[in-house]
Amino acid sequence: MGNLSSDQIQSFNSQGYLVLESFARPEDMEAMRTRMDQLLRDFDCSSTASIFSTKNQQQLTDNYFYESVDKISFFFEEKAFGDDGSLKQPKELSINKVGHALHELDPVFRKFSYSEKVSSLLSSLGYKRPIPVQSMYIFKQPGIGGEVVPHQDNSFLYTEPQTCTGLWLALEDATVVNGCLWAIPGSQKNGLVRRFIRGEDGVTFDRPSPAYDPKDFVPIDVKAGSLIVIHGDLIHQSFENQSSKSRHAYSLHVVDTDGCKWAPDNW
Repeated sequence: MGNLSSDQIQSFNSQGYLVLESFARPEDMEAMRTRMDQLLRDFDCSSTASIFSTKNQQQLTDNYFYESVDKISFFFEEKAFGDDGSLKQPKELSINKVGHALHELDPVFRKFSYSEKVSSLLSSLGYKRPIPVQSMYIFKQPGIGGEVVPHQDNSFLYTEPQTCTGLWLALEDATVVNGCLWAIPGSQKNGLVRRFIRGEDGVTFDRPSPAYDPKDFVPIDVKAGSLIVIHGDLIHQSFENQSSKSRHAYSLHVVDTDGCKWAPDNW
Protein backbone atom coordinates (compact mmCIF):
# COMPACT_ATOMS: atom_id res chain seq x y z
CA MET A 1 0.00 0.00 0.00
CA GLY A 2 1.21 3.49 -0.82
CA ASN A 3 0.41 7.00 0.36
CA LEU A 4 -1.64 8.18 -2.63
CA SER A 5 -5.44 8.25 -2.57
CA SER A 6 -7.52 6.64 -5.31
CA ASP A 7 -8.46 10.11 -6.56
CA GLN A 8 -4.77 11.09 -6.82
CA ILE A 9 -3.93 7.91 -8.72
CA GLN A 10 -6.88 8.49 -11.05
CA SER A 11 -5.74 12.07 -11.67
CA PHE A 12 -2.19 10.93 -12.41
CA ASN A 13 -3.41 8.28 -14.85
CA SER A 14 -5.64 10.84 -16.57
CA GLN A 15 -3.34 13.88 -16.67
CA GLY A 16 0.07 12.21 -16.73
CA TYR A 17 1.32 14.23 -13.78
CA LEU A 18 0.41 14.87 -10.17
CA VAL A 19 1.32 17.74 -7.82
CA LEU A 20 1.89 16.82 -4.18
CA GLU A 21 2.13 20.02 -2.15
CA SER A 22 4.36 20.21 0.95
CA PHE A 23 5.92 16.84 0.08
CA ALA A 24 9.34 17.80 1.44
CA ARG A 25 9.91 19.31 4.87
CA PRO A 26 11.57 22.74 5.02
CA GLU A 27 14.55 21.29 6.88
CA ASP A 28 15.09 18.66 4.17
CA MET A 29 15.01 21.30 1.44
CA GLU A 30 17.41 23.48 3.40
CA ALA A 31 19.76 20.52 3.83
CA MET A 32 19.81 19.86 0.08
CA ARG A 33 20.39 23.50 -0.81
CA THR A 34 23.13 23.88 1.81
CA ARG A 35 24.83 20.71 0.61
CA MET A 36 24.73 21.91 -3.00
CA ASP A 37 26.27 25.23 -1.96
CA GLN A 38 29.15 23.26 -0.46
CA LEU A 39 29.55 21.07 -3.54
CA LEU A 40 29.71 24.18 -5.72
CA ARG A 41 32.28 25.86 -3.50
CA ASP A 42 34.48 22.76 -3.72
CA PHE A 43 34.08 22.44 -7.51
CA ASP A 44 37.13 23.51 -9.51
CA CYS A 45 35.57 25.00 -12.63
CA SER A 46 38.95 25.18 -14.38
CA SER A 47 38.89 21.38 -14.61
CA THR A 48 35.95 21.21 -17.02
CA ALA A 49 33.72 23.39 -19.15
CA SER A 50 31.01 20.91 -20.14
CA ILE A 51 27.83 22.64 -21.33
CA PHE A 52 24.35 21.15 -21.04
CA SER A 53 21.74 22.04 -23.62
CA THR A 54 18.59 20.27 -24.75
CA LYS A 55 18.60 22.29 -27.98
CA ASN A 56 22.00 20.95 -29.09
CA GLN A 57 22.00 17.73 -27.12
CA GLN A 58 23.57 15.49 -29.75
CA GLN A 59 26.46 17.88 -30.42
CA LEU A 60 27.15 18.76 -26.79
CA THR A 61 26.90 15.28 -25.30
CA ASP A 62 30.57 14.66 -24.53
CA ASN A 63 32.51 12.06 -22.59
CA TYR A 64 32.17 14.10 -19.41
CA PHE A 65 28.39 13.75 -19.76
CA TYR A 66 28.58 10.01 -20.43
CA GLU A 67 30.81 9.41 -17.45
CA SER A 68 28.54 11.41 -15.12
CA VAL A 69 26.09 8.51 -14.88
CA ASP A 70 27.81 7.27 -11.72
CA LYS A 71 29.42 10.53 -10.61
CA ILE A 72 28.59 13.98 -9.29
CA SER A 73 29.37 16.18 -12.30
CA PHE A 74 28.82 19.86 -13.08
CA PHE A 75 27.34 21.26 -16.30
CA PHE A 76 27.36 24.91 -17.34
CA GLU A 77 24.67 27.01 -18.96
CA GLU A 78 25.20 27.80 -22.65
CA LYS A 79 25.03 31.53 -21.91
CA ALA A 80 27.48 31.39 -19.01
CA PHE A 81 30.54 32.12 -21.15
CA GLY A 82 31.66 35.28 -22.89
CA ASP A 83 33.20 35.48 -26.37
CA ASP A 84 36.63 34.95 -24.87
CA GLY A 85 35.56 31.66 -23.30
CA SER A 86 35.60 32.91 -19.72
CA LEU A 87 32.67 32.91 -17.31
CA LYS A 88 30.58 36.08 -17.33
CA GLN A 89 29.50 35.64 -13.70
CA PRO A 90 30.53 33.59 -10.65
CA LYS A 91 30.50 29.81 -11.10
CA GLU A 92 27.63 29.54 -8.60
CA LEU A 93 25.45 31.49 -11.06
CA SER A 94 26.78 29.71 -14.16
CA ILE A 95 25.89 26.07 -13.54
CA ASN A 96 22.90 24.54 -15.34
CA LYS A 97 22.77 21.35 -13.31
CA VAL A 98 24.70 18.85 -11.22
CA GLY A 99 24.21 15.12 -11.87
CA HIS A 100 23.67 12.31 -12.32
CA ALA A 101 24.42 10.16 -9.23
CA LEU A 102 23.63 12.46 -6.30
CA HIS A 103 21.10 9.88 -5.13
CA GLU A 104 23.84 7.29 -4.71
CA LEU A 105 26.97 9.21 -3.77
CA ASP A 106 25.82 12.07 -1.56
CA PRO A 107 24.28 11.22 1.83
CA VAL A 108 21.97 14.27 1.91
CA PHE A 109 20.40 13.55 -1.48
CA ARG A 110 20.44 9.80 -0.89
CA LYS A 111 18.41 10.28 2.30
CA PHE A 112 15.58 11.94 0.38
CA SER A 113 15.81 9.66 -2.68
CA TYR A 114 15.47 6.48 -0.63
CA SER A 115 13.08 7.89 1.98
CA GLU A 116 10.03 6.01 3.14
CA LYS A 117 7.85 8.78 1.72
CA VAL A 118 9.29 8.31 -1.79
CA SER A 119 9.11 4.51 -1.49
CA SER A 120 5.46 4.67 -0.43
CA LEU A 121 4.64 6.98 -3.33
CA LEU A 122 6.20 4.56 -5.81
CA SER A 123 4.33 1.67 -4.23
CA SER A 124 1.10 3.59 -4.84
CA LEU A 125 2.02 3.78 -8.52
CA GLY A 126 2.44 0.00 -8.73
CA TYR A 127 6.21 -0.30 -8.52
CA LYS A 128 7.44 -3.65 -7.20
CA ARG A 129 11.20 -3.14 -7.02
CA PRO A 130 11.96 0.50 -7.95
CA ILE A 131 15.46 1.90 -8.23
CA PRO A 132 16.56 5.49 -8.89
CA VAL A 133 18.69 5.56 -12.03
CA GLN A 134 19.36 9.28 -12.39
CA SER A 135 19.29 12.41 -10.25
CA MET A 136 19.91 16.06 -11.00
CA TYR A 137 20.06 19.30 -9.08
CA ILE A 138 18.74 21.91 -11.52
CA PHE A 139 19.42 25.62 -10.95
CA LYS A 140 17.51 27.49 -13.69
CA GLN A 141 19.79 30.46 -13.11
CA PRO A 142 18.45 34.04 -13.13
CA GLY A 143 18.60 35.53 -16.61
CA ILE A 144 20.49 32.67 -18.26
CA GLY A 145 18.62 29.55 -17.10
CA GLY A 146 18.16 27.72 -20.40
CA GLU A 147 15.06 26.36 -22.09
CA VAL A 148 14.30 22.63 -21.85
CA VAL A 149 12.57 21.60 -25.06
CA PRO A 150 9.49 19.33 -25.11
CA HIS A 151 10.47 15.76 -24.28
CA GLN A 152 9.46 12.49 -22.63
CA ASP A 153 11.60 10.92 -19.91
CA ASN A 154 11.14 7.43 -21.37
CA SER A 155 13.11 8.61 -24.42
CA PHE A 156 16.27 8.69 -22.31
CA LEU A 157 15.66 6.02 -19.66
CA TYR A 158 14.02 3.22 -21.59
CA THR A 159 12.98 -0.12 -20.15
CA GLU A 160 10.89 -2.96 -21.56
CA PRO A 161 8.13 -2.56 -20.57
CA GLN A 162 8.45 1.19 -20.06
CA THR A 163 8.55 2.11 -16.36
CA CYS A 164 10.28 5.48 -15.94
CA THR A 165 8.68 8.00 -13.59
CA GLY A 166 10.09 11.44 -12.87
CA LEU A 167 9.97 12.99 -9.39
CA TRP A 168 10.57 16.75 -9.57
CA LEU A 169 10.96 18.49 -6.22
CA ALA A 170 10.73 22.28 -6.16
CA LEU A 171 13.37 23.64 -3.78
CA GLU A 172 12.22 27.18 -4.60
CA ASP A 173 8.89 28.48 -5.87
CA ALA A 174 8.53 27.64 -9.57
CA THR A 175 6.48 30.19 -11.53
CA VAL A 176 5.72 31.06 -15.15
CA VAL A 177 8.22 33.91 -14.74
CA ASN A 178 11.24 31.94 -13.52
CA GLY A 179 10.79 28.84 -15.67
CA CYS A 180 8.31 26.37 -14.15
CA LEU A 181 7.42 23.13 -15.88
CA TRP A 182 4.78 23.06 -18.62
CA ALA A 183 3.04 19.89 -19.82
CA ILE A 184 0.42 18.63 -22.26
CA PRO A 185 -2.16 16.98 -19.97
CA GLY A 186 -3.01 13.45 -21.05
CA SER A 187 -0.23 13.32 -23.66
CA GLN A 188 1.21 10.18 -22.05
CA LYS A 189 -1.73 8.24 -23.48
CA ASN A 190 -0.27 8.63 -26.98
CA GLY A 191 2.80 6.57 -26.08
CA LEU A 192 6.51 7.11 -26.64
CA VAL A 193 7.36 9.35 -29.59
CA ARG A 194 11.10 8.68 -29.98
CA ARG A 195 14.18 7.37 -28.22
CA PHE A 196 17.60 8.86 -27.47
CA ILE A 197 20.00 6.06 -28.39
CA ARG A 198 23.71 5.63 -27.82
CA GLY A 199 25.67 3.95 -30.59
CA GLU A 200 29.25 3.67 -31.80
CA ASP A 201 29.20 7.23 -33.15
CA GLY A 202 27.67 8.84 -30.07
CA VAL A 203 24.03 9.57 -29.30
CA THR A 204 21.13 10.34 -31.58
CA PHE A 205 17.36 10.46 -31.57
CA ASP A 206 15.87 7.68 -33.67
CA ARG A 207 13.40 10.09 -35.28
CA PRO A 208 12.72 13.84 -35.43
CA SER A 209 10.67 15.55 -32.76
CA PRO A 210 7.03 16.20 -33.64
CA ALA A 211 5.79 19.77 -33.77
CA TYR A 212 3.73 20.65 -30.71
CA ASP A 213 1.08 23.34 -30.46
CA PRO A 214 2.13 25.75 -27.69
CA LYS A 215 -1.53 26.22 -26.80
CA ASP A 216 -1.70 22.57 -25.66
CA PHE A 217 0.75 23.14 -22.81
CA VAL A 218 -0.35 24.22 -19.33
CA PRO A 219 1.96 25.66 -16.66
CA ILE A 220 2.65 23.67 -13.50
CA ASP A 221 3.58 26.46 -11.12
CA VAL A 222 4.25 25.19 -7.61
CA LYS A 223 5.47 26.33 -4.22
CA ALA A 224 8.78 25.19 -2.75
CA GLY A 225 8.40 21.75 -1.19
CA SER A 226 5.93 20.54 -3.82
CA LEU A 227 6.70 17.33 -5.71
CA ILE A 228 5.59 16.88 -9.32
CA VAL A 229 5.19 13.22 -10.29
CA ILE A 230 5.73 12.86 -14.04
CA HIS A 231 4.69 9.90 -16.20
CA GLY A 232 7.53 8.71 -18.42
CA ASP A 233 5.55 9.40 -21.61
CA LEU A 234 4.25 12.85 -20.60
CA ILE A 235 5.29 15.64 -22.98
CA HIS A 236 6.76 18.40 -20.81
CA GLN A 237 9.14 21.33 -21.09
CA SER A 238 10.29 24.53 -19.42
CA PHE A 239 11.19 27.96 -20.79
CA GLU A 240 14.17 30.18 -20.15
CA ASN A 241 14.36 31.93 -16.82
CA GLN A 242 14.23 35.60 -17.73
CA SER A 243 13.61 36.72 -14.17
CA SER A 244 16.02 37.83 -11.45
CA LYS A 245 15.20 34.79 -9.28
CA SER A 246 16.57 31.26 -9.55
CA ARG A 247 14.36 28.15 -9.67
CA HIS A 248 16.23 25.35 -7.88
CA ALA A 249 14.83 21.83 -8.12
CA TYR A 250 15.91 18.27 -7.37
CA SER A 251 14.91 15.78 -10.05
CA LEU A 252 14.92 12.02 -9.58
CA HIS A 253 14.11 9.38 -12.19
CA VAL A 254 13.04 5.91 -11.16
CA VAL A 255 12.47 2.65 -13.06
CA ASP A 256 11.16 -0.73 -11.95
CA THR A 257 13.46 -3.75 -11.94
CA ASP A 258 10.75 -6.35 -11.41
CA GLY A 259 10.06 -8.00 -14.76
CA CYS A 260 11.63 -5.07 -16.64
CA LYS A 261 14.69 -4.96 -18.85
CA TRP A 262 17.02 -1.94 -19.00
CA ALA A 263 17.78 -1.07 -22.65
CA PRO A 264 21.50 -1.58 -23.39
CA ASP A 265 21.53 1.37 -25.83
CA ASN A 266 20.39 3.95 -23.25
CA TRP A 267 22.88 6.82 -22.97
